[in-house]
Amino acid sequence: MAVLSVQGLNASYRRNKVLDEVSFEVQPGSLTSIVGPNGAGKSTLLKVLLELHPKLSGSVSFFGSTFGRMKTRVGYVPQRGSVDWDFPTHALDVVMMGLYGHVGWLKWPKRCHREKAMAALEQMGMADYAGRQISQLSGGQQQRVFLARTLVQDADLYFMDEPLAGVDAATEQAIMATLNELKTAGKTVMVVHHDLQTVEDYFDHVLLLNRTVVAHGSTEDVFTKENVYRAYGGGLRWVREG
Repeated sequence: MAVLSVQGLNASYRRNKVLDEVSFEVQPGSLTSIVGPNGAGKSTLLKVLLELHPKLSGSVSFFGSTFGRMKTRVGYVPQRGSVDWDFPTHALDVVMMGLYGHVGWLKWPKRCHREKAMAALEQMGMADYAGRQISQLSGGQQQRVFLARTLVQDADLYFMDEPLAGVDAATEQAIMATLNELKTAGKTVMVVHHDLQTVEDYFDHVLLLNRTVVAHGSTEDVFTKENVYRAYGGGLRWVREG
């Protein structure tokens, strides 16, 4: 069974259509990059799938069911720029927020929950910053904390909106190592990605999107010069051979 099945998905912002008959399926244990030009609808696609933005029409199935029934199996890392990092809280508290589905609202977390949150920070190399105010961390450190918050959910399907944007090389490698660990564990990950030069190195599947699906499949088959030109237009300089 497909982890995610999308059929004929349409969405708009006001009168501007941003998703046009989007259809694709994602198989378990894959690491997929969602690639396309600015304004292609990549972030909107994630928001519509997660019911954070309404769809006009189409169907979405998670593990053969609805998102409402399966949302505890889905994790999400939004764009770092969309988060209020000035909110007065510590890194450990941010990670603990990812455990609310396990702890329950209006209940105090137990020691085991705190230990799980610390383990996630340790995995992302941020254990020493657990008590640091989130606003005092660098952009890369904030991204690691937010990824740790998602990891503690222990989801089966993860959506990540440009987790590598604006981070240093060490953070980029740490994030990709974590994503590959998730894949090895049988998890499924979909990542909005902006750097065409690293697609082949980082991902085994590609979804080329420009309001509609240009191509989708294994990176080896789909990430071709012709398909990238179709997604971005003829003005894009092809640098793959270099």
